Amino acid sequence: MMAGLLLARAGVSVRVLEKHSDFLRDFRGDTVHPSTMEILDQLGILGPFLERPHNRISTARLRVAGREWAIGDLSHLETAAPFIAMMPQWDFLDFLRDQAAQYPGFALEMEAPVHAIIVEDGRIAGTRLADGSERRADLTIAADGRDSIVRRERILPVETLGAPMDILWFKLPKVDDGGDALRGSIETGRMVVLIDRDDYWQAAMIIPKGQASAVIARGMDHLREDVREAFPGMEFPEGALVDESELHLLSVALDRLPCWSRAGLLAIGDAAHAMSPIGGVGINLAIQDAVAAANVLAAPLARGEDIDPVLHRVQDRRLLPTRLVQAGQRAFQDRVIGAVLGGRKPIEQAPLVLRLLDRYPMLRRIPGRMIGLGIRRERVRSPNAYA
Repeated sequence: MMAGLLLARAGVSVRVLEKHSDFLRDFRGDTVHPSTMEILDQLGILGPFLERPHNRISTARLRVAGREWAIGDLSHLETAAPFIAMMPQWDFLDFLRDQAAQYPGFALEMEAPVHAIIVEDGRIAGTRLADGSERRADLTIAADGRDSIVRRERILPVETLGAPMDILWFKLPKVDDGGDALRGSIETGRMVVLIDRDDYWQAAMIIPKGQASAVIARGMDHLREDVREAFPGMEFPEGALVDESELHLLSVALDRLPCWSRAGLLAIGDAAHAMSPIGGVGINLAIQDAVAAANVLAAPLARGEDIDPVLHRVQDRRLLPTRLVQAGQRAFQDRVIGAVLGGRKPIEQAPLVLRLLDRYPMLRRIPGRMIGLGIRRERVRSPNAYA
C-alpha cells in the first residue's frame, strides 16, 4: 500500500491487488515504529495518522529471575514521534488507502486473489487472478508476505535461516492500568510477552517449534496458570482465556531471497525477507523497502523508461539492514529463546546486560534507538507529480 501510494504520488499508474474483501485480520503486525512515522511526516500525513485511535509505547520491561527490568526507552529519540504507535494493521492500511486514493493513478482492487504470475519470453508480464482475468504491468511488485506466490511457484528461490519457536497469540482483558509499556517474562521453559492495547493485553506465548498441539492439549487451565506465573503481580479476570478458539498460531519463519528481482518483478517486505517477530520490526522494514523502491523506480516508471536494469538497486540498498536485523534476531532466537525453551536449569540471575540497562537509564536509549529507528533509515526522495 505504501509502495502504491508513493508510485501514484509520482504520477505512475498503479493497481494494488488484495485477495480479501477487507483488511480485518487480527494479530498482524500492529507496531508502527518511529522510522515509519518519519516517512509519514515527510509525506505531510503524520498529523492525520496520529488522529486515528492508537496506543503509544515508549518503554519496555522484561521479567527475569523473579523481577522486572527496564530494558528500552524510545522517549528521547530525536524524531517526529518518539514512540511506537500501536494501531490495528487494518486501520493503518485504511489510512494509507485513503491517502493514496487522492492520486488519480492509484487503484485498489479488493477480492482479487492472484492465482499465477504471467511469464512471457523470460520476463514477468503481470498476474492472472483466480477468475482467469489478467492484470498486465510493466512492473509487478510482490508484497504478499512470507507465503508470497513468487516463493510458492519458485519464481525466486528462498534461503532459510531457521527459527526454534512458534507463537500462540491471544487477548487478555485488563484489570489494572498497565501503563504504556511492552512487557516480557522469561523463565526456564516459558516466555510470555504482553503488549498494552489500552483496554486489553495482546499476549504472545513463545513455544518450541511445532509444539502448538502439545501445548494446547495440556488445557486452557494450564495456559492461564502459565501466564499468571509469568506476571504474578498482575490481575487477569477469571473468565479470560477459556476456549481454544481464542488462540491464534503464528508459525515463525526467518528467511530471505538471495535475489529480490528478475525482469519485470520485484519482491519487497516479507515476500523478500520473512522476519522473526522479535522487536516487531517486520512491518517497518517493509515500509522502508517500499520507500527505497519508490526512490529508485518512481521517476523512470513515470517517464516510461525500462526499469529492468535498475531493479537490483532496491536490494542493493536494503540488503545490509535486512542482513543485520536478521542476524540479530537469529542470535537472540538461538542464544536466548532456544536456550530458555529447551533449558532445565532454573534462571537464578538476569544476564549482566539486563542489569546494566535497568541500572543506567542512558543505556536504555541504545535498544530503543535500534528498535525505533533501525538501520539505514530511508527518506522519501521519489518525486511528487502533484506538488
